[in-house]
Amino acid sequence: MKIVMISPDHDTKAWEDALWNENQDLEIEVYPEDTDRENTDFILAWNPPKDVFNQYPNLKVVASMGAGIRHITKNKSLNAEVIVTKIEDDQLIEDLQYFVLTSVLNYCRNIPYYVVQQQEKNWNRIPYKQPKETRVGILGLGNIGLPVAQILAQNNFNVSGWSNSEKEIENIKTFAGQDGLSPFLKDLDVVVCLLPLTDDTEEILNEDLFNQLPKGAYLINVGRGAHLAESDLLEALDNEHLSGAALDVFQDEPLPKDHPFWENEKITITPHTASVTKPTAVAHQITENYKRLKEGKELKHTISRNKGY
Repeated sequence: MKIVMISPDHDTKAWEDALWNENQDLEIEVYPEDTDRENTDFILAWNPPKDVFNQYPNLKVVASMGAGIRHITKNKSLNAEVIVTKIEDDQLIEDLQYFVLTSVLNYCRNIPYYVVQQQEKNWNRIPYKQPKETRVGILGLGNIGLPVAQILAQNNFNVSGWSNSEKEIENIKTFAGQDGLSPFLKDLDVVVCLLPLTDDTEEILNEDLFNQLPKGAYLINVGRGAHLAESDLLEALDNEHLSGAALDVFQDEPLPKDHPFWENEKITITPHTASVTKPTAVAHQITENYKRLKEGKELKHTISRNKGY
């Protein structure tokens, strides 16, 4: 019984310990020191190297170490018949709910402005917005976006949501499809991106989308870094069409030290910390799916390769 871990940019020790504690009969090997690749059928991965899956001719399952799966499905060495699974964890969703709620409240109470003002030793009050007069739109109403929309609605924000397919949700105004995107955007104070990353949503946060928002709107991106056309955001901030942005995810992580985002006072940067997978909380999902594979049973938390999520 063996799982191979492929995560070249991360220390895998916590994952190794968590998996072993779930099943002490499990053999765990870490790429590139793993052996017997011809008989490896289950891989646990995050940001696997290009073409790495070609080295595993009998691979059946690749399990993501997080909720995101684009880092796996975009790898051209992954055969079409290989099953891809993702992490689903209620604690991750709750953490993300409170992170977005905090970010929206920071916007309403002008906290990013006051942080800059403190560095300049200025004492200047500006009007703040109350939740009931703040219009927040959620891009993506899936198993993460929906709970985020609901906690905002519970805190008296005027919440709307956009998704690929039509949905009916209590206390949340919904829009769907390409025809619904412009009407969704046109009245927002804050737009929050929680879309899955697919070919269709890559760089969806671009000049065209920004121009459909009211002047002074605020962007929060807690989806994926590749959702954002970074130069378009800088332009929208420079011409003051957008008032600011809170970014937790980036095209390149860690964010390079020479990146212009660091010096932009209108951008709040957090280091991909909106919600962080704890191996001890989700290791059972991995070991259970491994057992299901060996027993010929249907796996849990699988994704659609066609849809990309």
